[in-house]
Amino acid sequence: MDWFMHHPVLLGLIGAAVAVGYGLYLTFWLLKQPAGNDRMREISKAVQEGAAAYLRKQYTAIALVAVVPFLALGFYDKLGWGTAFGFLIGAILSSAAGFIGMNVAVRSNSRTAEAARGGLAPALNVAFRAGSVTGLLVVGLGLLGVTGYYWFLTAALNHSPKSAITDLIGLAFGGSLISVFARLGGGIFTKAADVGADLVGKLEAGIPEDDPRNPAVIADNVGDNVGDCAGMAADLFETYAVTAVAVMLLGTMNGLEGSKLYLFPLAIGGVSAVTSVIGTFFARLGKGENAVINALYKAVLVATILSAVGFIPITMAFDNAQYSFWELYISASVGLIVTFLLVAITEYYTGTRWNPVKAIAKASQTGHATNIIEGLAMGMQATALPVIVLAAGILVANKVAGLFGIGVAVMAQLSMTGLIVALDAYGPVTDNAGGIAEMADLPEEVRGVTDPLDAVGNTTKAVTKGYAIGSAALAALVLFDSYTTGLRDNGLNVSFSLSDAWVIAGLFIGGMMPFLFASLAMQAVGRVGGEVVQEVRRQFREHPGIMDYTERPDYSRAVGIVTTSAIRSMLLPALIPIAFPIIVGIISAKMLGGLLIGTIVTGLFLAISMTSGGGAWDNAKKSIEDGAYGGKGSEAHNASVTGDTVGDPYKDTAGPAINPMIKIANIVAILIIPLIVSIHG
Repeated sequence: MDWFMHHPVLLGLIGAAVAVGYGLYLTFWLLKQPAGNDRMREISKAVQEGAAAYLRKQYTAIALVAVVPFLALGFYDKLGWGTAFGFLIGAILSSAAGFIGMNVAVRSNSRTAEAARGGLAPALNVAFRAGSVTGLLVVGLGLLGVTGYYWFLTAALNHSPKSAITDLIGLAFGGSLISVFARLGGGIFTKAADVGADLVGKLEAGIPEDDPRNPAVIADNVGDNVGDCAGMAADLFETYAVTAVAVMLLGTMNGLEGSKLYLFPLAIGGVSAVTSVIGTFFARLGKGENAVINALYKAVLVATILSAVGFIPITMAFDNAQYSFWELYISASVGLIVTFLLVAITEYYTGTRWNPVKAIAKASQTGHATNIIEGLAMGMQATALPVIVLAAGILVANKVAGLFGIGVAVMAQLSMTGLIVALDAYGPVTDNAGGIAEMADLPEEVRGVTDPLDAVGNTTKAVTKGYAIGSAALAALVLFDSYTTGLRDNGLNVSFSLSDAWVIAGLFIGGMMPFLFASLAMQAVGRVGGEVVQEVRRQFREHPGIMDYTERPDYSRAVGIVTTSAIRSMLLPALIPIAFPIIVGIISAKMLGGLLIGTIVTGLFLAISMTSGGGAWDNAKKSIEDGAYGGKGSEAHNASVTGDTVGDPYKDTAGPAINPMIKIANIVAILIIPLIVSIHG
């Protein structure tokens, strides 16, 4: 046990190396798989080029924006270049996780479609392994960044642990900044293309989804990858890194520094990185109607059980005077249990086999309005159980080990990030595979394999977002304590009483922020989607030969429109979680504390409602397309397409982007503590 106590940094580095190494191995394995015929490779290449072009422009825009905070952190004498270079490392690694994972995903779509010729099992194997690359890179690079930079600061530069962890806040900020832009830009891109393709293709022209005659179909397929691979990877990289740093920061406060509990998150992360790799071997197709989703959940369950076992020697090593083995282990177990429950609840509200999705599909029989009403109701209802689970987890962890117990629970929850992201990234691979099967005119039995894989992908994407949002709320709670403790440690004693008008005013402003943020994101999707609609209509009008296959659509026009507009539209909402905390913090430290709590509370409810409601709308449409209530072309189907179109920016743009928004507001508050103290001290 002494080894674990004295070498947690090494354990973290080993776990990171295993995750990244296995992710690279899977990459080489995937690229060796057959990519199909010439037409399939041509379509896949168009998606690859569109996705790469978008990400290059997005990251160029982000890099220009990032220069300002990098220089501000470096030249501010209370923080310095250690924090600034941490910011740079976080931004680079977050970008790398998304870029590499997305590049593997867009090369695996045609390979999944080709594997589908051999049946469900080989297609699932290719798609899940493609998703696993993104997942393992997220957790591996996240752990490598936090652990490696901490080791460099303490071992090479002889910084004290507390000083090194303060510089790590910069790394968390870098990951957060990339995340909020990637989530917004990718989400606007994917849903604007999807909305434009559906409104003109399905409803006006009456052609199927993924029909090669639709000029927006390639943009739609590109969007799936930049949103749910690159965007989600940046999102959960940031959540993972931010949480690790926040819990390490907690471990240096309130007399805990001597027990070295600030290294506990690194040890937990190292163990779970290895168990996540082991879990990928258990995603094997069984028997039964729900064999696909059961295979994916089997991998998560195995990794969770192995992590629970692996935490035992780690926790025994950190048994100390402040917290006993049982207090730490129960806290970690709470995190694993919360993960399981959040996955199960989100699956219930978004899976095709459960009542919420069936209720929305049934409501579609009576029109568009009843579909919308039922979908909105289910989205609101979907907030209840996750919030109860999170509240119970907070109370139990706090009871056994105080706020540090809550931090341990969140870190244990996020230790499953590798496989959870794999479930998400699996989704766009199968979605693109189905599109390639349709556009390349493959045999009907191939689409019969890719369609059920895609339906499961809709659910797993929703499950991942529910997991990310739940963990973000808990991580933000830990970050809020870091803000209040940081003020006190710097000589500014502030109480956040609900009888204080400044705190109440901050609560209202913070509560407003997620709604303003989400509204700007939704408007961007509507505006850019409208541009796509006009472009598709123009091509249909000016090139009538498209409909009888005598002319080929200009796919690049739609891709170019969405790329330019999405990048332009992401800038304004991304400023909200940065500008508001700075302005409010300059006015009042109490008001900023209220703002942070208000943002956490309303952000949690709004994000869950949007992501679960949008996922349910999507799968209600899928169930009707599979034959329920008249099937494709029926009135119920038309109503479900409208619901899905409304739900698209809910679940893939505004809802999930609230997650990094919550945390970046808290991180900015922590970073400006010296400024606040100098003004109000």
